Amino acid sequence: MKPTLTAVLCIFALTCPASAELIQGIDMELVTIGDAGNPGDTRAAANPVGAGSVDYTYRIGKYEVTNGQWDTFIGLAGKPVGSPIGPYDGDAFWVGENIPANGISWLEAAQFCNYLTSGDKSSGAYLFTGDNTNPGQFLGIDRDTAITEFGTAYVIPTEDEWYKAAYWTGDGYSTYANGTDTLPVEDVDSNYLWDSRETQPWDVGSGKMEQNGTFDMMGNIYEWTETGLDEKRILRGGAAGTHHTDAIGSTYQFELFRTGEYGGVGFRIAAVPEPTTLALLGLGGLLLRNRRK
Repeated sequence: MKPTLTAVLCIFALTCPASAELIQGIDMELVTIGDAGNPGDTRAAANPVGAGSVDYTYRIGKYEVTNGQWDTFIGLAGKPVGSPIGPYDGDAFWVGENIPANGISWLEAAQFCNYLTSGDKSSGAYLFTGDNTNPGQFLGIDRDTAITEFGTAYVIPTEDEWYKAAYWTGDGYSTYANGTDTLPVEDVDSNYLWDSRETQPWDVGSGKMEQNGTFDMMGNIYEWTETGLDEKRILRGGAAGTHHTDAIGSTYQFELFRTGEYGGVGFRIAAVPEPTTLALLGLGGLLLRNRRK
C-alpha cells in the first residue's frame, strides 16, 4: 500500500494529526512533533534561555493522562510500587474519568510510562529495584536501552520536549501554547485563573486545541517533566486556580520533590522515537531506490 500524501508530508511537518491507539490495554492519543534539530529559545524572557531544542522527532500526549487511564493502569498492572517508607497510597483529589490524573508523584508517572513501554511497571526507561525489602527504589533513567529492547519508549517528556510541543511555532517561540504572545481566554481557551466558580481541572480537551495539536498545556493541571536534579523535577504549564498568568507561559517553571503526590499535579506522556516517521522514511527510501532502477 502506497503512503498517502498526508503521511509523506508528515515527515517534514512540525506536527501530524493525533494518532489514537491502544497501548498495553490503555487508549492513548498522541501528536507528532517534528522539525527535528530546531534551535532553542534564545529570547531573554525564555526560561531557561535555550530551552526547546530537540534533535529528533517524537510524539507527545494530545491530552494529560486522565483518571480513567490511570485507573485502567492500576487495574491491569496494580498500584505503583513504593517502599514502606514512601508508599504510593494517595487518592485523586479531583475525581471524574476525564479529569486529568492528579495527586500523582513523578515516580508513579514513571512506572505508568514503563508499563506502556513493556507491560511491566518496573521495566522501561525508568529503572527501579524489585526486591521485597526496598521495592520501587528509583535507580535512574536509560531511554536508549529501553528503545533498543522495546522499539519505542514511553516516557515523561523532558523539559525541552515539553517546551517545544507547547511553544515552538515553526520559526520561533511564542509565550503561550496558543502560538501567540496573547493570553488565552480564561475558561474558554484554557483553564487557569481563580474566579467565582468552583475552580478545578476540567475534562481534558474542553478548551481550544493549541498550536501543535495538544490541549491544556496552558493550565488545567501542572505537569511533570523528566528534567531535574537529585530529588526534584521541573513542572510546567500552570493549573486551574493559578493566581498569576505567568504560570501558563514559557517564562515560568518550578521544581517539586519527585516523591510528592500533589493535588494540583499530573502529567502527559511522550514516545521516542516516533515510529510512524521512521517507517515512512524507510518507505521513502525504498521509493527513491525503485525510481533509480
